[in-house]
Amino acid sequence: MEITAKMVQDLRERSGAPLMDCKRALSATAGNVNDAFDHLRKAGLKTADKKAGRSMAAGRIGTQIARDGKSGALVALSCETDFSANTDDFGAMVAKMCVHALRHRPASAEAMIAQKFDGEALTIDETLKQLVGKIGENMQLANMAQYENSAGRVGAYVHFNNRAGALVSISSDAAPEKIDGFIKEVGMHIVSSKPSALTRAEISADAIERERAVYRESDDLKGKPADRVEKILEGKLEKFFQGLVLLEQPWVKDPAITVEKALAAALGKNAKVVAFSLFQTGA
Repeated sequence: MEITAKMVQDLRERSGAPLMDCKRALSATAGNVNDAFDHLRKAGLKTADKKAGRSMAAGRIGTQIARDGKSGALVALSCETDFSANTDDFGAMVAKMCVHALRHRPASAEAMIAQKFDGEALTIDETLKQLVGKIGENMQLANMAQYENSAGRVGAYVHFNNRAGALVSISSDAAPEKIDGFIKEVGMHIVSSKPSALTRAEISADAIERERAVYRESDDLKGKPADRVEKILEGKLEKFFQGLVLLEQPWVKDPAITVEKALAAALGKNAKVVAFSLFQTGA
């Protein structure tokens, strides 16, 4: 059967594969478009499998917030190079995943890749492997978060380079525009200061004890009286918490106050940061 230019172009538009790959697939399947599409899918999956062990030092962060501001999603898609991360195809995949995460609210990145995009036959994992075959780089859904907040707002901040971003949920009875404004500010703070916990309760007892043990064995404390050692230890642990706990960190816009005090000043004493997520690619 003659393989026409239109057949090749139609298959390219359907699959996103390069023209020569589409032509070879049509030739291999005697011009059967459906078989050729499956042929490209299989080839794409094989390409993805070959690249699966390669490191991913780049990627892109994306977000999607509901129109009512009551829910939102954040997605981190990793790849090997900035060149691929900045392509239209990669950006479109990130955007599509963000919409999916907001709409379907998967429990985790692992759960999400097993789902199918709306109206499509392939799982997200299979679709991603097709993109690997097209772009030629290993890639992975590195992380996903989604929040809902009927008592406040959900918003996000993505850094200008699209390699770091934060999703934040805040409960408050302040005006929506005030909450949204503070969410952007605290999102910028999170990306800059990189907290790993919202409150001290989220830091494990083992992690705290490890810090205490390191400080206790430090040269600064050797030979000091026991009561003095305990006071110094408590002071060092306070600094440890201030470095990790979002609400206790010095506010990036005014280090003289904490994030918790900045929150109260901006949105009232009853305002509460319910949750946050910080994603970085290539970190």
